[in-house]
Amino acid sequence: MSKIAVIGAGNIGEALLAGLLTDGTAVPADLWATDVASDRLSALGKRYGIKTGTDNREAAAWADVVVLAVKPQTMSAVLDQLKDCLAEDALIISVATGIPIARMAAALGGNRKLVRVMTNTPVLVRAGASALALSPLVSENDTALVVRLFEAVGKVVMVEESLMDAVTGLSGSGPAYIFQVIEALADGGVKMGLSRETAMLLAAQTVLGAAKLQIETNEHPGRLKDKVASPGGTTIAGLHALEAGGVRAAFMAAVEAATKRAEELGRQ
Repeated sequence: MSKIAVIGAGNIGEALLAGLLTDGTAVPADLWATDVASDRLSALGKRYGIKTGTDNREAAAWADVVVLAVKPQTMSAVLDQLKDCLAEDALIISVATGIPIARMAAALGGNRKLVRVMTNTPVLVRAGASALALSPLVSENDTALVVRLFEAVGKVVMVEESLMDAVTGLSGSGPAYIFQVIEALADGGVKMGLSRETAMLLAAQTVLGAAKLQIETNEHPGRLKDKVASPGGTTIAGLHALEAGGVRAAFMAAVEAATKRAEELGRQ
């Protein structure tokens, strides 16, 4: 297995480390995590048995694969740190939102194997949705490796980089939309007399179960909806209320708004 350095061991970085170890994609000796918080590094070292430190250059020079899991506003400084110490054939993976491959390549100088990833917070429970965009130098073997890394924490798709902002608007921001759905469903249950605890559990499990059913059957959501909605029944009455409230249009508008905001941030 390749030696992997995770630069920036925050929530997403730790989730990736945990996923790699849990499914056996990597062993502790293959992993090195860096962060600015020494107390966090100490906890990660004890929890996972991996090498940790605050020196990004040392970790990157050691690694075959470098995962940049830093905040977008610190990416320029980190790239400047690393440009002279990366192995010539190192595979560099960025999970920072809004940083184009071209910008990373220019900062690192020369031709580099670069992968841009848009993932989301459910990677914390190994149920993430990750989209990958590749630079021209990334080989089939490199691609297979990156897919394996992110399949350790969820589902993976390949997209053209020009579609990354749309991915951000849909699955990157999407968990927040669904959390609001869960909260609203639970509020509805409470309004109708259920306890808060019971309503929240039923709402969250319903969302989880519906998503799992669609993924595993691969049936169109409309057909699955029709199987629940019997003529003159309770479900069609509820669906009518949702249509009257413009729920579908609101979700489409949310994805559009988040995509446009991602485009704005990318230009900045």
